[in-house]
Amino acid sequence: MSLSRTKSLAAGLMLSVPFAIAMQLPVAAAETAQRQAIISVIGEGQASIAPDMAVLNLSVVKQAKTAREALDANNKAMSDVLGALKTGGIAERDLQTSGFNVQPQYRFPQGTDGQQLPPELIGYQVSNSLTVRVRDLSKLGAIIDQSVTLGINQGGDIQFTNDKPEAAMEEARKSAVADAMARAKTLAAAAGIKLGSVIEISENGPRPQPVPVMRAAMMKSAADSAVPIQGGETSYNITVNVTFAIAQ
Repeated sequence: MSLSRTKSLAAGLMLSVPFAIAMQLPVAAAETAQRQAIISVIGEGQASIAPDMAVLNLSVVKQAKTAREALDANNKAMSDVLGALKTGGIAERDLQTSGFNVQPQYRFPQGTDGQQLPPELIGYQVSNSLTVRVRDLSKLGAIIDQSVTLGINQGGDIQFTNDKPEAAMEEARKSAVADAMARAKTLAAAAGIKLGSVIEISENGPRPQPVPVMRAAMMKSAADSAVPIQGGETSYNITVNVTFAIAQ
């Protein structure tokens, strides 16, 4: 390689290295500027109100030697229940079939020698489940009584809820944000720093729902007396993530 060409390459390298460093300096400066000191906290809030609606899960289960007989008996009982609910003021929109099932029933005999014999078909079971929204809680006990009398013999899950829980959820959100701010102030004071403005705030999870508060088995003997019902309170929980800047 000639001497002149070597000098030319060296000069090019000397020019390119400072140029590359100069190009990287703004990027590094931007990254440094983005690394703002922050405090991230989680806030929790809760609000409780009396429920104004209950959701019932009621089922009719019938067994017979044939699927047809089991289905006919089930249809008769469920039709009676639906008719009584509608007559009692439950709207069509508050009645929904939530499950239907036909299953063969077997017996598993054993031989005299203790060996397992082939299963024997002894009949069929048909179950039909109904979800009922009761908007007048004063009728809840009577609805359960009447439903059991007319053929409901399984289910009984009750979930107390609210038709319009928005006001309670707003209170829970406010409480969650206040809790987050209090936690951030405590952390800042303990660390000897000053809390800056809010950078980001987000709510965790899906729309809160109350937890079922009662579970009862629907048996035929329950129709002998009124079913006592206590609604209690429904709690709505909100969790928020809040990020604060640290004042410089």
